[in-house]
Amino acid sequence: MRLHQEREGEMTAPIPDNFPALVDRASREFASTEAISDGDFSLNFAELGQEIQKAAGALVASGVSRGDRVAVWAPNSWEWVVAAMAVFRVGAVLVPVNTRFKGREAAFVLNKAKVKVLFTVVGFLGNDYVSDLRNSKEEVASLEKIVVLRGDILEGTISFQDFLARSSTEALKEAEIRAMDVSGSDLGLIMFTSGTTGVPKGVMVEQSPIIRGFSHYARELGMRQGDRMLIVNPFFHAFGFNGAINPCFIHGATMLPHPVFDVPSVLKRIQDDRVTVFPGPPAIFQGLINDRHLDDYDTSTLRSALTGAASVPVETVMDMRERLGFETVITAYGMTETHGLVTICTADDPPDVVANTSGKALPGLELKLVDDDDNEVELGEPGELLVRGYAVMRGYLDEPEQTAETIDEQGWMRTGDICVMNADGYIDITDRKKDMFINGGFNAYPAEIESIMLEHPEVGQVSVIGVPDERLGEVGAAFIVATPAGPPDLSELAEWCRREMANYKAPRYFWLIDELPLNPSNKVLKTELRARAAALLT
Repeated sequence: MRLHQEREGEMTAPIPDNFPALVDRASREFASTEAISDGDFSLNFAELGQEIQKAAGALVASGVSRGDRVAVWAPNSWEWVVAAMAVFRVGAVLVPVNTRFKGREAAFVLNKAKVKVLFTVVGFLGNDYVSDLRNSKEEVASLEKIVVLRGDILEGTISFQDFLARSSTEALKEAEIRAMDVSGSDLGLIMFTSGTTGVPKGVMVEQSPIIRGFSHYARELGMRQGDRMLIVNPFFHAFGFNGAINPCFIHGATMLPHPVFDVPSVLKRIQDDRVTVFPGPPAIFQGLINDRHLDDYDTSTLRSALTGAASVPVETVMDMRERLGFETVITAYGMTETHGLVTICTADDPPDVVANTSGKALPGLELKLVDDDDNEVELGEPGELLVRGYAVMRGYLDEPEQTAETIDEQGWMRTGDICVMNADGYIDITDRKKDMFINGGFNAYPAEIESIMLEHPEVGQVSVIGVPDERLGEVGAAFIVATPAGPPDLSELAEWCRREMANYKAPRYFWLIDELPLNPSNKVLKTELRARAAALLT
């Protein structure tokens, strides 16, 4: 078992390279520290470790073998953590399922991964995933058991408590034997992409790269024992599992699962639960900053934030410091196919570097930027980012051709993201390659345009897309959420944009909306905005 040693002056206990050993270490090192707080329910790390062992025994007693696939389809909760960590403990593979998926979409994932056991909910937050699955009329031949973590027990399902009661002395012994055999190079999870560019693809990721990458992330974030992390990022996503559950086990921080992002409830949670660490994409922080009732809440406990998963405007980073009170704000970049992390700023980077870049490559990773002909571009020039090293996925589940299209023979993986790199290796994500639009022969990058527009005092949030134009090919269209100061005059805003940016970047169309549509990872759904734009322009 490989061990990752922490930096001098921090905890001396080495960090294991697999999840069963990581849970055992947390149970010992942080035994009496609160591990998770979910409503009125709380467990310390010793108690959480015991619940995970019990669930592992129940999986063995239920016939789950090494290598079997077990899915969790549920909002963030303490039961999610217990079920997931138990899956690793018995040498099985975790398949997190997107909580926005409908029955037929979930059935596709369960079939593709050949899932044997499903943990889910009935009635929690209005979700009845069991009925959704059954009503889809898509048979999942591999599925043998459905365990209801919360809610009504339907015919053919079993409650989580009855499931845990299946554990026996013999099953527990077998689970512990398997836990000792787990390696960091084992397949840990199959994480399905959101399917925005086609059917979802199963990304095969290992355990060690997640722990290795996010150990670095947690240190730069300044995490320490007793921290309280608010987890709005969904557990099924790399930002939620890899970037929240995992670091809390590493550093002995309290997990505060929050199932649905809602500005008032999040502000109240920050105040009531004394939140210190809060990772999330820019849209979350923009929502808090723009809330007219922000000053009614005490956010003084906030200390450290990491944002990423989308382009981060300078104004957002500055407001996170000045309005929300964060001492440390760092940015990072990654994707599911890279175990969630590629680059990160350091805690010592000056504010302008944090605001204008996504950091530099983690130790052990290589980056290069290429043009459309795969020629490496000069420093300071935009190109598609390629990554090589330990963080690159094994590949897509049962998709050798798509894997080969994404990862070449030399191990370089295409990210589909356009960025610029400086002489120090720091990257500035310009945009998704597919989001770029071409106006009169000039490449226009929505993220750059959005960043400029957010400097306008009456623009709280903005998302820009390209729409067809007979003369120029494509032009920009901006969807705008106003600040509490009031909505901007759109004619004046158009004139302002023409003054502040090149004419090919300035949007042609402007529409005010109450809120931007977000996916479960709280990233803007540009596909939905494109559909709205098409309807508005008809």
